[in-house]
Amino acid sequence: MEWFNKLERKYSKYAINNLMLYIIILYAVGFVIELFANGVYDAYLSLDFVMIMKGQVWRLVTFIIQPPSNSIIFVFFSLYFYYMIGQILENIWGAFKFNVYFFTGVLLNIIAAFIIYLLFGISFNMSTHYINLALFMAFAIEQPDMQVLLFFVIPIKIKWMAILDAIIFAITIICGFAVPTLAVSGMNAAWTIWGSLYSAGLLSPSGMGCYANAIAALVSMLNFIVFMIIFKKGRTKNSAQRNFNKAMKTAKKAQQNRENVKRPSFNETFYNANSEKTDWNTANQPYSRINPGRAKHKCAVCGRTELDDENLVFRFCSKCEGSYEYCNEHLYTHIHVGKQ
Repeated sequence: MEWFNKLERKYSKYAINNLMLYIIILYAVGFVIELFANGVYDAYLSLDFVMIMKGQVWRLVTFIIQPPSNSIIFVFFSLYFYYMIGQILENIWGAFKFNVYFFTGVLLNIIAAFIIYLLFGISFNMSTHYINLALFMAFAIEQPDMQVLLFFVIPIKIKWMAILDAIIFAITIICGFAVPTLAVSGMNAAWTIWGSLYSAGLLSPSGMGCYANAIAALVSMLNFIVFMIIFKKGRTKNSAQRNFNKAMKTAKKAQQNRENVKRPSFNETFYNANSEKTDWNTANQPYSRINPGRAKHKCAVCGRTELDDENLVFRFCSKCEGSYEYCNEHLYTHIHVGKQ
């Protein structure tokens, strides 16, 4: 989006680089507090609007130190996993967009808790669950075919885990609003559904709890919904980009049919997931343009310059041997030169 690109050009210097490292450190501090001073977080640091209205405004910030897991067994895996997906998203999007996405999730968490407080007069202690879920869902959109070991044993693609989370998310919202309303209106089937979903841990035993959970889920995840709708829509590709993508698809099919082709390593597959793949000798050959004008930057993959699109960002790849410059669309999707 043009307006966002303008914001990025103007304010990107204020973005926090390697943001997820600092967040993971905060999660680790929160875990230590829970481990050695159990109850301190809920008593003094959680997002409790009853106490915030009494002057404990620091809770608006300190609530984010709650770790994604309180289990000693799983906390290190959780911290590493969220650090990894945060770093990958920052590498793909850039520090500015990742900062906006993360802090928008934090702000929406606060707004959701405030709305519930205004509507029901209760303190709904929002955890960092939906902040982390928004990160995971965005990562699943960007890297759907990446595999992880579920319970350290079962290999599963990220997209299948995301689909399961999306189903639970939809049930929490839709049934959270609909089931209590239908049950109160006298529909017997709604009571049966409510009981089943409550037994499965998907709905609260009270109507107010169901409404609060539904509001919390919907508002807290608006950053994911809005970001994915806006930024995945993008602008229509020009003819050069369409022809380039068509050529890359043809090259990919030819490579798949070629015999005795060395299978890429995990790292190669990871860095080139969902990207155009050719053989090592031709993957990163610069595209020669005739009369590129006074362009200062040119992508080594697609050959576009800042004269083609003023919104393109060009950077050198530190993993390639030689001075190869890439646009933001190919910086993290090209095959590295000299790393075969």
